[in-house]
Amino acid sequence: GINGAAQICCRMEDVGFIVPTDVQRQALGVLFSGHDCVLHAQTGSGKTLAYLLLIYSVINTQRSAVQALVVVPTRELGMQVTKVARALAGKPGERQLQQRPCTVMALLDGGTLRRHKSWLKAEPPTLVVATMDSLCQMLERHIFKLDSLQVLVIDEVDFMINSSKQASSVRKLLTSFSSSNNRQTIFASASIPQHRRFLYDCIQQKWTKVDVVHVHVNPIEPMPSRLHHRFVTCGKNERHSTLLSLLQSDAPKSAIVFVGEQSEKSKKAGNAPPTTLLIDLLRSSYAGCCEILRLEEDMNFNLRAASLSELRHGGGYLLVATDIAARGVDLPETTHIYNFELPKDAVHYLHRAGRTGRKPFSDSTCNVTSIITSQERFVLQKFENELMFTCEELFL
Repeated sequence: GINGAAQICCRMEDVGFIVPTDVQRQALGVLFSGHDCVLHAQTGSGKTLAYLLLIYSVINTQRSAVQALVVVPTRELGMQVTKVARALAGKPGERQLQQRPCTVMALLDGGTLRRHKSWLKAEPPTLVVATMDSLCQMLERHIFKLDSLQVLVIDEVDFMINSSKQASSVRKLLTSFSSSNNRQTIFASASIPQHRRFLYDCIQQKWTKVDVVHVHVNPIEPMPSRLHHRFVTCGKNERHSTLLSLLQSDAPKSAIVFVGEQSEKSKKAGNAPPTTLLIDLLRSSYAGCCEILRLEEDMNFNLRAASLSELRHGGGYLLVATDIAARGVDLPETTHIYNFELPKDAVHYLHRAGRTGRKPFSDSTCNVTSIITSQERFVLQKFENELMFTCEELFL
């Protein structure tokens, strides 16, 4: 009702949400009119907030039952969604004092199931955010039921449906634990490879109602074809030695190595930034090309400009940079990009990769190489789906 909408608006402002993103502009109307929906938009576009706002407008906290369920492929994503959900739930307005607050339960790993079981027996949460494994354990043991479910969200649906491990349990969830007529179903993803086919399946399999709406926002520009994407898998403590071996075998004349930003915590502890550590290592252990320079956000602007203009005049270089520093940097000589650490999302991958292959009329292949641990293969695969490129595994 109108009241609900007003409360939601207050809540959104509390969470620091002021201007809706494109996804929200296009999707909220569809969601609030009760349609099932496939939300198809890139990472960082605001899908999570869109479906959570809907959930909060539909649920009734007076009822003691699980009314909304968000299924996620990984623990990390689950933690992000839970954080936003709790922030939205945590600000009751004046009118709501007589109402119970919305409780959010995160079922993200096997370890805490015992504790959750007693919570669930005492009183079911209104909203559950879960990975498929934890959810299946709970449902199979009949620890809670989904017969009062109002909203079911499957996030990163392409990964869930195409992952052999999760696909069958996702399908079972969609058809047997609650029926698509009694709930509103939302699928969210950055990439839905064959979306027409997917929508057809949704209707055929009765995962959604027949009038499901596909909301598709700003598809990403495809990757330039001259870029060759590779990855090397190594252990957690082998990144440095792996990078050195790569540089030795590629012998690039001009390259950029990307590292993550230093965390506030690490700064406070007085640790050297990751760029410095890497530069020291390269200066002492890598005899290749060239000038080794760092480009960091908190270097002053003149210093940065000076190091870049030096680079433009010929000589080979190896630049160690963070994402912020690399925004808009134009060094057409660059032929190799190394992701010493993966970027935080596909858009950043695209920006990093776009620093190479910029020399007009050149046909030479440029390489983008990511150094990952086996756990990060999932993240890289997500980037591949979202940006439509393929990554070849390299064995050193």
